[in-house]
Amino acid sequence: MGNILCCTTKSKNFNSTLSLEREIIVDAPVMDDAKIADALVSDEEIKQAQAPLDEEQTVDAPQDEEKVADASPGEENGEAKIVDASVDGGKSVDNNSLDVASVDAKVKVFIIFYSAYGHVLAMAKKMKEGVDSVEGVEGFLYQVPETLPENVLSMMKAPPKDESIPTITAAQLSEADGFLFGFPTRFGVMAAQMKAFFDSTGALWKTQALAGKPAGLFVSTGSQGGGQETTALTSITQLVHHGMLYVPIGYTFGSGMFTFDEIRGGSPYGAGTYAGNGSRKPSELELAMAKHQGQYTANFAKMMAKNKDK
Repeated sequence: MGNILCCTTKSKNFNSTLSLEREIIVDAPVMDDAKIADALVSDEEIKQAQAPLDEEQTVDAPQDEEKVADASPGEENGEAKIVDASVDGGKSVDNNSLDVASVDAKVKVFIIFYSAYGHVLAMAKKMKEGVDSVEGVEGFLYQVPETLPENVLSMMKAPPKDESIPTITAAQLSEADGFLFGFPTRFGVMAAQMKAFFDSTGALWKTQALAGKPAGLFVSTGSQGGGQETTALTSITQLVHHGMLYVPIGYTFGSGMFTFDEIRGGSPYGAGTYAGNGSRKPSELELAMAKHQGQYTANFAKMMAKNKDK
């Protein structure tokens, strides 16, 4: 019996020890699991902290897509423009062609003329000065094609054309926001060279591509009764059929319209000069009126261009 009791005691001690060990073993994994769980979280945080740069960009991609979406209406030739929203107070700016954009943003006034002896050319250059003086507007000088052969021009003693000024084609007219047409008179109407140019604009008339665009007129005549008003008056028909808006200067030139101190060309229809026998050049007053008309027409074209999409 003593042996059995002894065994029982030992068994109880063994069981107690085993139970204690089991408790330690059971509790230990629970603690280790918690630590492992904590460790796993830490590993995830480390992975996030060490994420590659391209993955961060992938996360930010929706913002970039929004920028691309905003830029897509400005795509040209199948190439998306780069948009920098940080420029100009958050406004979209085309970084691919800032210079071109700045030019395209300006209102364009085409100063188109025919000049046989340089009188209309001198007026046209002053017109450009006036146009360019208006902020946001730029003037472009063009001459129409000559229709007379060289031998005839030689007999007329007409000087060579200014080669620095390009010759315009009818197709280019649609690029302009406004116009100033200048020409000498031929029996009270525009010179044949300018009429031939207008005759070549049939395709633009068919589509009314020039409708709503402002246009002014300026002239040169040989004498006071040679057509300062009638040359412009009879030319308005060309503008009307295209739907262009004729812009006369009226009496906006001020006191210069009423002076009797000197002979001067020009009328409410537009600026003008007297060529006389060809030796007379445009006077300072006539050139001042031409510059005024350039400014006046440029402001009108700017106003029209600003409101054309409203």
